[in-house]
Parts: sequence; C-alpha cells; structure tokens
Amino acid sequence: MSKLKRTPLYEEHVRLGAKMVDFAGWEMPVQYTSILDETRAVRENVGVFDVSHMGEIFVKGVDAIKFVDYIITNDFTSIKFGEAVYSPMCNEKGGIIDDLIAFKVDRETAYLVVNAANIEKDYGWIKSHESKFNVKVENRSDEFGLIAVQGPKAEEILQQIVNIKLSEIGFYHFAEGRVKGVKAVISRTGYTGEDGFEVMVDKDATVTVWRDLLDLGVKPAGLGARDLLRLEASYLLYGNDMNDETNPLEAGLKWTVKFGKADFIGKSALLEVKEKGLSKILVGMVLEGRNIARHGYKVFNVEGEEIGKITSGSFSPTLNKSIAFGYVKFGYHKKGTQLIVKIRNKDAKAEVVKLPFYRGSVKSKK
Repeated sequence: MSKLKRTPLYEEHVRLGAKMVDFAGWEMPVQYTSILDETRAVRENVGVFDVSHMGEIFVKGVDAIKFVDYIITNDFTSIKFGEAVYSPMCNEKGGIIDDLIAFKVDRETAYLVVNAANIEKDYGWIKSHESKFNVKVENRSDEFGLIAVQGPKAEEILQQIVNIKLSEIGFYHFAEGRVKGVKAVISRTGYTGEDGFEVMVDKDATVTVWRDLLDLGVKPAGLGARDLLRLEASYLLYGNDMNDETNPLEAGLKWTVKFGKADFIGKSALLEVKEKGLSKILVGMVLEGRNIARHGYKVFNVEGEEIGKITSGSFSPTLNKSIAFGYVKFGYHKKGTQLIVKIRNKDAKAEVVKLPFYRGSVKSKK
C-alpha cells in the first residue's frame, strides 16, 4: 500500500483533533467536531477548509489563452484578465476527464485548478496536446497551499486580515493581495453554495495563513461537511456524479459547453449527442421521509422498470429533507416525476425536483 500524501496543514489538523481519512490518496480531515456543526457554521456564519490537495497546472506562452480554450468546453477567450471560469475538460468522445476552474492571469499565463484524484491524469492529458501550441505546461501542485473561506460572513471576516478590498472581487474573479503580509491569490470561488473565497499561497506560508484565520474565530470544517454542502448546493462531484463515461450534456452542464466557439476537444462528439438527443440525464430528487439514497442504488419508475442509478445522496440538515442526484432515462427528468429508489430491500418514494436544492449567499455574475 502506497503512503498517503499530506497537505502542508496535516499537523494542524492532527493538533485540532480532526478525524483523518484517505481521500483520493491524501490523508485529509473528514471532521473536527461534527459534520452537522461544521455544515451549520458554513451556512450561517463562516467555515474554513484545507483544499491544498487540489492541483494547480500552469500554462505559459503566447498561445496560453488559445490552448486553454481548446482543452476545455467553456469559453476562456472572452473572459477578462483576473477572471476565472468553471468548465469540464473532455476527451474526443465527449467524456468528462475532469471538471476544473481555469484562471486567466495575463496574455501568456493561465492556470487550472483540478481535482486531487485527477492531477496526474489531467497533467498527462494536457501535456499530450502541448506540442500543437506555443505553450509550456507545468504541474506546480506541490508548490501551493489552498484554503477555502466559506459562508455568508466570509467577506467580513477575511477582510480583517487582507490588504485588498474584497468587495471589489466579483464572483469568479481573483486578485493578488496579502494576508497579514503573506502574498496570496484570492479568488471569489467555492464549493459550498455560500459566498466565499479561496486563498492560494506558497506551500510554506499555508500554516501561517490557516492560523491567522483560526485566530479570527473561524470554525475549521472537513470533507464531510464539504460533501454535504456541495450536494445541497447541487454541485457535482467528479467520480461520483460524472466521469469519462458521461458527457456534460447528460450531467446537466450544458451551460458550460460553448458550441459557438472555435474547435475544442470533444466538440464533434458533443454536437452528435446534441443532435441525436440524450438517452440519460442527471436529475435531483427528494426522497420520502429520512430514507438516504447512496451511490449505486437503483432507480425505478412507478411501474417497476429500472431506469437509472443514484450517484450522490444524503439527508440535508439545512432543508430537513433527504436529497439525491441520479441518472435516469431521458423522459423521467421532468419536475414532479415520481420515482422509486431501492434502498436495500425497501422501496423509497422519490420525486424529481428543480435544482439547485438550496441557494445560499453565493454571488452571481448576473
């Protein structure tokens, strides 16, 4: 068994008494006190997460913007410097290799923040297309720490220790600044459905910034709360809700696929899917009572025909409802459609609902 990787904050988590687990080959905190307490802190106040396990892949060169636009489905060309965009990155068949955030720094610099489990795979894939453009691709994941400050009071709290005006950083925008003297890139991004920021610093400065945040009374939160928060906010989890066998149109990410732009990897395959129509589609559903739908549970129509599978599910403390994502046969995706989820040997009633399940303080570009 290979040794688990550790973020620069590992010793801090242990010191705080966090329960540590294996997540994508990393030894990460799943909770400090309780998942419910940490979820509530983020929904009502502010919480801080160690997300240093995420990967940072840099693209430099005169074709940097054109290159990033080619490897992702969303539009990278038209966004401004200091702006970022969420996007799937697809293979030639339209399957999702990963979902990521692409940051546009200047004419010759961009970087991608990718999922921890996919760093090496993503880097290899991106690197394999490097020769077609005048760019240099570097995996600099080991150089940085990344801390997410999330919650309706995130701006108010973080502003106390940064030297730039956070109110001027729009949703999915970023700026360079300092956190109590530590150089940082601060982006208004997150994975919780609440307003918040992600602070990228040099690896060696991560502990200092983490402690500065905790000194402000911010509650640390683990992967358990993060997973619950993202599900409530209807954000997908790579490996659960999508993979290289699913495409963005099936996954409800049609808005991230810009067919009008110049060629991008997977464009012809996705155009074909669009023309033929979908055979399955990801839906959100609410289950009756406190039944919890787990990944892989089968979904049936009311006549008893198997029509899909659950990808993510949990009981939402914020909504006091059991919620889930699942792929179902196209046609069963309309709001109000009644479904059955097989939980062990029991049939649980479910209803398709409009997403997101929950909308918090998260900002909007509109």
